[in-house]
Amino acid sequence: MNCRVVVEAAVPVYDVETADEAVRIAISKTGEMLNPDLNYVEINMGERSCPHCGEELEPAFLAADESLVALELEITVFNVEREEHAARIARKEIGQRLENIPLEVLEIEQIDDEDDEDDEEEASSEESESPSDDSPSEAGGSSDDGGSDDDRGDDVLPEFEELIDES
Repeated sequence: MNCRVVVEAAVPVYDVETADEAVRIAISKTGEMLNPDLNYVEINMGERSCPHCGEELEPAFLAADESLVALELEITVFNVEREEHAARIARKEIGQRLENIPLEVLEIEQIDDEDDEDDEEEASSEESESPSDDSPSEAGGSSDDGGSDDDRGDDVLPEFEELIDES
């Protein structure tokens, strides 16, 4: 399963006069910390709202020429078992590069590629067919064990011949 994970980061910015300037600097600063290792992480302005009235606020809180900017970092995590696993991987990968910046997972969305699903279904059906084909012959004790014993025999037989030649 593949997941798209959105993580909120609180990025401190110093010596700024406006919220727009703080957002631009925070995006640049975050991009520098993530690149080149995580250049595939999308950086967007975060969304903040007033907890009491629900009014939408700017992504930067500005006080005394310093700012705390809310950014949303979006990363796609591949081959995970469940959504919690994707969240842990995203936090770890991003958190290793953004030292001392708090992170919170906002959203986890499963990504379904129809082509990938079809390939996975075909592969899983082939895998499930192979063991079921071998199972009846092994259970029945049939002398025609097919290619599986021949394949194993190719690996074992030369070693056995060497032992016979040494005796």
